This record gives sequence, C-alpha cells and structure tokens, in this order.
Amino acid sequence: MVNGDGAHEHTEEAETKQDGTAEADGGEESNEQEVIVIQDTGFTVKIQAPGTEPFDLQVSPQEMVQEIHQVLMDREDTCHRTCFSLQLDGNVLDNFAELKSIEGLQEGSLLKVVEEPYTVREARIHVRHIRDLLKSLDPSDAYNGVDCNSLSFLSIFTDGDLGDSGKRKKKGNELEQIDCTPPEHILPGSKERPLVPLQPQNKDWKPMQCLKVLTMSGWNPPPGNRKMHGDLMYLYIVTVEERHVSVTASTRGFYLNQSTTYTFNPKPANPSFLSHSLVELLSQISPAFKKNFHCPAKEKRHPFERIATPFQVYSWTAPQVDHAMDCVRAEDAYTSRLGYEEHIPGQTRDWNEELQTTRELPRKNLPERLLRERAIFKVHSDFAAAATRGAMAVIDGNVMAINPGEETRMQMFIWNNIFFSLGFDVRDHYRELGGDAAAHAAPTNDLNGVRAYGAVDVEGLYTLGTVVVDYRGYRVTAQSIIPGILEREQEQSVIYGSIDFGKTVVSHSKYLELLEKTSRPLKVQRHNVLNEKNDSVELCSSVECKGIIGNDGRHYILDLLRTFPPDLNFLPVDGEELPLESQRQGFPRQHRHRLACLRQELIEAFVEHRYLLFMKMAALQLMQQKANKDTKTDTPAITETSETSIENNEDTKNSSNIPGLAQAKELAETLVAEDGSDPKSREVVLNACKAVGSISNTSFDIRFNPDIFSPGVRFPDDSADDVQKQKQLLKDAAAFLVSCQIPSLVKDCLDHSALPMDGATLTEALHQRGINVRYLGTVLEFVDKTPAKAQLEHFYRIGISELITRCAKHIFKTYLQGVELSALSAAVSHFLNCFLSSFPDAVAHLPPDELVSRRKSRKRRNRVPGSGDNTAWASLTPSELWKNIASEAQSYYHFTIQCESVDQVVEKYNLQKTTLLREISVKTGIQILIKEYNFDSRHKPAFTEEDILNIFPVVKHVNPKASDAFHFFQSGQAKVQQGFLKEGCELINEALNLFNNVYGPMHVEICACLRLLARLNYIMGDHPEALSNQQKAVLMSERVLGIEHPNTIQEYMHLALYCFANGQLSTALKLLYRARYLMLLVCGEDHPEMALLDSNIGLVLHGVMEYDLSLRFLENALTINTKYHGPRSLKVALSHHLVARVYESKAEFRSALQHEKEGYTIYKNQMGEAHEKTKESSEYLKYLTQQAVALQRTMNEIYKNGSNASIMPLKFTAPSMASVLEQLNIINGIIFIPLSQKDLENLKAEVQRRQQLQELGKNEEPTEDSPLELEDKIPID
Repeated sequence: MVNGDGAHEHTEEAETKQDGTAEADGGEESNEQEVIVIQDTGFTVKIQAPGTEPFDLQVSPQEMVQEIHQVLMDREDTCHRTCFSLQLDGNVLDNFAELKSIEGLQEGSLLKVVEEPYTVREARIHVRHIRDLLKSLDPSDAYNGVDCNSLSFLSIFTDGDLGDSGKRKKKGNELEQIDCTPPEHILPGSKERPLVPLQPQNKDWKPMQCLKVLTMSGWNPPPGNRKMHGDLMYLYIVTVEERHVSVTASTRGFYLNQSTTYTFNPKPANPSFLSHSLVELLSQISPAFKKNFHCPAKEKRHPFERIATPFQVYSWTAPQVDHAMDCVRAEDAYTSRLGYEEHIPGQTRDWNEELQTTRELPRKNLPERLLRERAIFKVHSDFAAAATRGAMAVIDGNVMAINPGEETRMQMFIWNNIFFSLGFDVRDHYRELGGDAAAHAAPTNDLNGVRAYGAVDVEGLYTLGTVVVDYRGYRVTAQSIIPGILEREQEQSVIYGSIDFGKTVVSHSKYLELLEKTSRPLKVQRHNVLNEKNDSVELCSSVECKGIIGNDGRHYILDLLRTFPPDLNFLPVDGEELPLESQRQGFPRQHRHRLACLRQELIEAFVEHRYLLFMKMAALQLMQQKANKDTKTDTPAITETSETSIENNEDTKNSSNIPGLAQAKELAETLVAEDGSDPKSREVVLNACKAVGSISNTSFDIRFNPDIFSPGVRFPDDSADDVQKQKQLLKDAAAFLVSCQIPSLVKDCLDHSALPMDGATLTEALHQRGINVRYLGTVLEFVDKTPAKAQLEHFYRIGISELITRCAKHIFKTYLQGVELSALSAAVSHFLNCFLSSFPDAVAHLPPDELVSRRKSRKRRNRVPGSGDNTAWASLTPSELWKNIASEAQSYYHFTIQCESVDQVVEKYNLQKTTLLREISVKTGIQILIKEYNFDSRHKPAFTEEDILNIFPVVKHVNPKASDAFHFFQSGQAKVQQGFLKEGCELINEALNLFNNVYGPMHVEICACLRLLARLNYIMGDHPEALSNQQKAVLMSERVLGIEHPNTIQEYMHLALYCFANGQLSTALKLLYRARYLMLLVCGEDHPEMALLDSNIGLVLHGVMEYDLSLRFLENALTINTKYHGPRSLKVALSHHLVARVYESKAEFRSALQHEKEGYTIYKNQMGEAHEKTKESSEYLKYLTQQAVALQRTMNEIYKNGSNASIMPLKFTAPSMASVLEQLNIINGIIFIPLSQKDLENLKAEVQRRQQLQELGKNEEPTEDSPLELEDKIPID
C-alpha cells in the first residue's frame, strides 16, 4: 500500500477526539439502526415517458423530484429530453420538493413525463445537453481539463467491461496459447522510458460523427415580430450528408425554417418536422445521425468513465486534438458564463450565503447529517470550480480590477461574487515577516487554518470559502465575500483581533465564547496580550485572526494564517536556545519568511507522545509510593482496592520498573476515579502535569499559544511564567519533529510500512507525520547517515527528485511572471530545455517578425501583472538554471547539490528524465504533447514551442469530509482486523452507501472503500463481485487521482489478481504490464514495490508456461527483494522458492535445487527446524533431488544404449492454475478463510496472538502467512 499502514493511526485517533464522537458501542448501534431506517423506506415508482414503455425506478423519500429529472436525462431512451415536468394524477410536481412531502406518491405510483413549452433558457439548456451527449465519447474535454472530465484507460486493457473476455478457450484438451510477450520497454533491465504508451489510443474514441456543425445562427436574436410567433433562437446545422439546414427553436419545439446563410426566411419549411426534442428532428433529416447517435460504443462504456469528478483533475500530457467547431463552447467562452450558472436564472450565485447556509443545516440525526454534509460538499466543489475559473480570468487579464488606478501587483478583483487578491506583499503589510515570500506563504497557511476550523465545525462560528490557485507564476487567493465588508473600512468592522500584527488589539466576549469551543480540539491556549494603551486583552487565537460580524449577523473569522504555533527550527530568535536535538541538526535555520508554523498532524502527534509520557510518569510515581507504603500498613481504604489490582497486574507482567502502557492507562483511570480526593494521588498528577508541560494542574491538557515569538506582540507581566512555559513547549515540539518524527518516517520506510513512489506520495508521507516539506533536506541528510542507507535508496532518490523539481518550480514561478501571453509556449519550452535537455546552448525561439511587431506595440499595450522586460526570460541558459537550482536547494532546503547540469544530476543520483519531466509538469500545471522526446541529443533541444499544449492552474481547496461514513468505514476495518469478516463487510457496504450519499459516485474515499470491499469479496470467495468492485476502484482512481498516480498502479495490481482468479489470464497480464509501465515511468525499476509487481507477473507467466519470460521477472524480483529486505528476509526466501518452481518446470533441476536451498537456509535460520515453512521447503528439496536423479538416470540410459533405450516417462508438469493462484495470494498477503464457526474462533485467537507478538516487538514477521493485511486507510487531508 502506498500510504503506509500505520501512518494514519494517529491522525484518525485525533480526528475522533476532535469530533468528540468517539462513540462507545452503544453509539454505534444506534447509528446502525438509523441507517437501517433510511434504507428500508426506499420504494419503486413507474415512469411513463412519451413514446417509450413505462419503466420502474427505485427512489428514496429523501430525494428531490429534481433527482428523477437527472436520472431521466442520463437514461439512454430518455436522455434527449430536458424540458419536461413530472405529473402525478395530472398534478405537476415541484422540482425542489422532497418525495416524502408529496401527497399520494407511494409504491407503484405512475409518474408521467409531460413535455413543457420552451423558454430561451430552456432551449439553451437543451442545445447544451444535446451537445454534451454528442461529445460523451470524445476525450477532448478531459484533455482540456474542463467540466470535471478526466481520463481513464482501463477499458482498453480489459476490452470494455470485465465479462468473460480474456478466458482461455479450451480447445479439446489444449490450452489456447495467448500472446504474453510484453513490449520491449516493459522487460526488466530496459532503459527506455517511452511516453506515448501512457495514453494508448482507444479505437472507440474515434467519435462516430453524428453532425458536422451545430452552431448558433447569425440571424439571432429573433426580431420582434418573430418573437411574437414564439421564435426563441435560430440554429445552423450541417449534417454528415452535407445538408445545410436552418432550425428554429420555438416555444413548441424545434422545426426547419426556410432561411439560408444570406436570406432570412423564418417560415416553416415543408415538411417542417416539428419535434419537441432536437434529437428527434435530426433523426428524421439525417440517417447517419439516427444510426450513430444510438451507437453501441456508448453503451459499452462504464458509467464511471464519464461521470463528472467532484474537483477538476488535469492531465500533464495530451495528444494533438483536432479543434472542431463547437457553438456551445464558443458561446461559453464569450459570455464566459460570468456566473450565469444555468440553474439560477439571471443572477450570479451568492457564494458566501450558500457556503454559510449549508453549515447551518440541522445535524441532530443521521439523515440530517447526510443532507447537511452533502450540501456542504456540493457547494464546496462548485465554489472551487468557480474560483478556479475566476482566478484564471484574473491572471489572463479578462477581469477589471476594483482598484484599477493602482499598480498591477496591488490590484484586487471581484468576479462572480468571489474576491480575488494576488500573493504579493501589498502596502508592506508583511515587511517584518519576509515581504513577498511571506505573502506567498500566508494564503496556504490561511487555508490550513480554514480547514482546521471547518473540521471542528463549531455552531455559530463562520469561516470564508477559500481557494488558493497557482497559475502562470502567480498565486491568487479566492475568497467568498462577507456581506457588507466592501462598504466599510476594515478598521471599523474588526471587533476581535488585530489588523496590524498586534500593535492594536481588540477582543469581544461572543468571539471568546465561540473560539473557546475550538480551543481544545485545535490545542490553542487562551492568553492575554497588551494593546497599544498597555491594557491587557484576552484572546483565544493568534492576534492576526480577525473577527468581523457581517451584515447578515454572522460571526466570521478570517486571516487564520497563525492557527498553529510557529516552527522554531526555522525561526531564529535572539537570545533563545533550541534543545540539543535541534542544534545537532543545525537548527535554527534562517527561512524565507517568518510564517513557518508546525502542521496540525505534528501537534497531534506531539500531544499523543506527551500523553503516553504523562501516563508512564504517573504510574512510576504511584508504584514508588506503593513500594514505600508496603513498609507501612496504614493505607487509606480508597486506594487499597485499586492498588491491589495493580499489584497482581505487576506480578503477571513481571516487568522492570517502567510500567507498560496498559498498566499506565489503568493507573490513570484509578487516578481519575478518585477525583483528587487523595492528596497523594493529586500530588502525583501535579508532578506529572508539570513534567509534560500541561496547562492544567489536575489533568493532562496541552495547548499552545500561537502568539509566542510573534514580532510586535507583547504579553502582560503577570503571565511571564506562562509565556516561559509556552516557549519551552514550542522548543520541545520543534525538537520532537527532528528527533522523533523524522526517524520514525525513515523507520517506516525501512520496514516498508510507508512506500512513497513519487513526489506526491512522498509529500503525503511527510505530512502524515507532521513533517513540513521544508524539512526535506534534513530528511535526506538523515537518510544519508542511516547505516541501512542501501535499503533506502528508492526513498532517497524520490526525495532528491522532489527537492530538485521543487527548486525548479520556485525559479519557474518568477520566470513566468515576466512573460507576456503571446510568448508563453516559447518561454515554457525554453525553460524545459534548460532544465532537462542535454543540448548545452538552448536558445529561445523568438521569431523575428513577431519581435518587430512586438516592439511597435509595446508602448500602448495594457500591462498584465508584473510584466517587466518581456524578453528577459529568453536569456536563461541551462548552466545558469542549474546554478540557480543548486543555490535554491542550499538556501531553502539547506541541502547541497554539487551538479552543474541535468546530465550530472541524473548520473549522480540515478534519476530518470521522464520522471523529472512528469514531476515538474504536475507541479507547475504544464501540459505537453505526448510524443517521444530526445532529451539526450547534444545537437538539438528536446522541446519546441509546439510541444507545449497548455498551462493549467494548480488548485488547493478544502475537502469537506463525510464523518458518519468515515466512522462506519473505520469500524468496518476494525471488525475485519479482528477477524469478523461478515460484519466488517456489512459495515463497509454501509459506509459505501453513506459516502455515495455525501460525495456522489466519484471520490478518493469511495475508491478506498471499493478496494477494501473487493479484497473482502475475494477472501470470502466471491470472485466476480471482487472483480466488479475492483474495476470500479481502478476507474475511479484513474479519474480522481490521475492515470499514473501510485494509487492507480496499486489498483491495477489488485485487479490483475482478481482477473487471474477468474480465469481471465490474458487480461490479468495486460493489467500487470500496464502497472509495470506506469511504475517505470513514475519511479523507475529500482523500488521495493517493483519486486511485488514482478513476482506477480512472473507467476502469471509461469501459469501460462512462458518459462523463460517468467524467469526474467522472478529473478529481477529476487534481486530487488534481496536489496531492500536484506538477504535473510522471508520475502527473499519466497522469491527463491518461486524461481526454483520455474526451473523445475523447465527440468533444470540443478538451478532449482540451488535456489530452493537458499530459501531453506533462510527459513531454517529465521523460523527454526520445526516450523511448517522449513518442513515444506525440505520436502520440496527432497522431491527436486529425486527428480534430478531420475533425469540423470534417464540421460545415462540414453548415452549407454543409444536411441533404443527404454526411457522412464518423466513428469514434466505444467503448474496447475490453483497452485499458481495460491502463490499469488501468498505474495499479495491474502489468506483464505473457510468460514466455519470453529475456524473463525481459531482465526480470532490467531489474530490476537499476532497482535501480542507485535507488541513484543518481533519485527521480522513471516510475510507468507500474515493474514488480512487490510489496512487500506483512507487518506486524511
């Protein structure tokens, strides 16, 4: 698994603590009952549409009528209708009514679809919908990153849906041979990394043409006299048969009129073919349209290939797509849909009102919470899309500033009710904190604050919708607008906090009351600061956090950039010493800005760590007291009972003086139970609290004061003590990051519970442990000094490539700001040449004629933000760029890269240029043409400006969570890990329903849910179901995370296993080859995960009797396993065994024996003679020896007697599918469970035994039979 097993445990615990809903069993049961209530109440209605048979539809009472509309618009036979009403017994149903509120609607009711008259708006919606249907097979929207379309290629490898395709046909007794040879570049050891196979061409995608042109006619809008005849608009259409027609959209429907290109004649043609739907009209006038519109290719596609994703995913490569005429796209571009969002006619959306109203929805029971979370999620995803469009419009210069007189970097914009500002230090606001660097960091810090407050979700406290967009070198912050804020000066409206970083500060009782509720989950301490009059003011947040009451009466907080405390490792303060652990690593270090703060995950981990410490210290003191007490006998009765239990506990454990965790917890409980009545235990708690830095003396409670070390903030004298403690706490937290979290990350990588594969998964692994990316240099240095460095080579390499591409990104950002739009593709291709091409003197292409015209018009051009000398970019050279990268690495990451060119770097750190290209493109939003690039030519640059297709925004936003679904998912996982598979399966199915309810059908968390379900289906023997769920997981991963994301690679591997089990061998191989190709592209061959992939491929090839090929993959897996798990690991023993089996099938017994002996030795040393694995291995050795002897005897016989020798028939066995599958299950960590009651009991006992073993710290666990590695955790932000 990519996101390591143990990684999320802390965060998850933390989350339940935050929500305050760590339910006991009772809570969960009530939860389950609520769910059942929802589900039982679904019912079926009949739907009758004109011209079709009535059909049944399953609905739930919570749904709105509108959702039935949506279903009808997605159904094949009714998809061309958009303008209709649903009627029950002649009454029109209100679109926004919930089904349960409609009188007379019940099981079996008949709903009639009635065609309604069109309006201009409805006619437009209809035309747009028809165009969407025509384009549903065409991938261009996915390449262009619009309308939440994204790519998916799974169907190419499975030949459409996974039915019976790929089963080997039995011809008589012979298995039909399938072609198993992979392309050259996929074989182990190949150095080629082609790009083109990343997007295999799908024959179904040559869209079957239905129409040549569908566009608005030049005769629009209809003149007055025609309007009075009901004309709404005119369309111009060219059919595939080259027939040019002019169509009137009228209130009654669509008909042909008699206009031509140059003469206007709106009278109906003869025949006019009046139809309510444009599809019906076109089907009558164009046979090709009729044939192709309902083509089978559409039905073959899985719905997941075309459902919109909640947030836009961009592709960094695309083929050359023909630009076709498309009226709706053209119209969209010109009205820029300036917020004329279709469903709210004639007005822009009030984003702030929508975001805040959804927060105010009731949440007392499960149905209410689902509705609320679903509304919040929907508004957030719409807001993110609108904010992204707006930010691009702002940078592209299409939005007028609200302060046009100021210089460009200071301008602010409003578009579609969203406020946009640029990430520059305006009016020296951040001068003390690092100027532009601070202004660039502040928006992401603020967004993290918004996320944190949003997750705590306190009633009555509101944050702004916030999206941060990086586009063309600019950082744009998009925020929803507080009602009334634009009319007043900020000074008047801020009633809590400070607008000048703490010089003047105000507070407000209502805000203190609201923020107090967030103080515990966010670990923020209430504290006093001095204002300009030296009065003490109480705050419960950092001073920059401002409270403003909007005209809507809501309490908003904004500027949450200091929600979390400062990171002292990157904040040198005069006269303050850091703990030794930090100093040894060279901290504190100077950073670009003074806004570096610790991550929420770190705070959680630190507090968790301190809590364990607190428990242990309390337990230790109690035991000492007890030891003293044993000499005296007058012990108070209260403690007697509790302490005797500890005694017994003590004897059984027979531990040294440091008590175990379980004991510590028990002790702490006794302390709490006595509620401090006993002075001795009070003293114990007091001492322990002091030792761990708790803010309370009677219980464990650690909080941070975010204003410590903020320049400009002063504290009253009476809190000097507190401030001193807080300073110490911050120093400890900074040291904890360096001395605990970084080593624990490296340890997790060593024992492969964290397996980053690319920059994104590496960043995720760092973040899960609360390590900021600015520590990347420190992490790499730590790895470099680790004795087991060789086993961390993959991690080191990914880290270096991440560090280099991030430095390049920083440089690229400022580089792009100086480029005007007309030179953008030239500038980007020049930068990529300097970065990746071996060509030493990359020269920018500035075609001479353009230069001439550019000089002329330079005077009167309207400047875009930051445009300085517009051709300075052209003078960049490769050596200069690499010098800059090295100095950036030094100054930002404090890491030394001694390389002057890309070739030296690739050579020294063993990187691949395609990987670097992917990383830089994904980070900066570049989209390049998919073709083979020759990076290593010394004679011509790799990229030309034609190769740069697009530049996309990189968007950061809030991800609202489905909390109930998540709790179900977690309890399902827990059940599975305890061995209760059936119950686990039910809970996870439930979670899936709830996730779908909140997120809609597409989401990363649904993907994790499906993967786990598929795994359970498989373990419980339901292969077809496993296949269907895993297919959805793969499609979803491709669509939501990206076609070459490491998670997608994992999903492909799982799917291949289930295909093999289902007898679809050729499909299984195709999927494994695809996974291997993607992995080579993303991280190269040298990665521990590649060993697993190659073992899978080798086993499948062994199964289809491709022995030589199989050996190439298995031997590669053996090499990689030996390197990353150490030569004595059980994984290596298993690898030896798999290789031996193939040699046996080839009758090369000597080699087989050699490998099996190696494996046997490892088993014997690790597990002892008596272990079943050792015995199995020794049995197999005997068998091989017999076979070898028999073969030798036969050969001797042949030599002696020539051809007439009587030859004993030798057993050359092709492996049985069952035996191959068994090995596949073993290497993928799956065991099967015959589900009888007794077996289940045994299994549970076994699982418990395992857990105890783990607690005793046996690291080298037998991989082969470790059951249920099902810890697929859902990533938490």
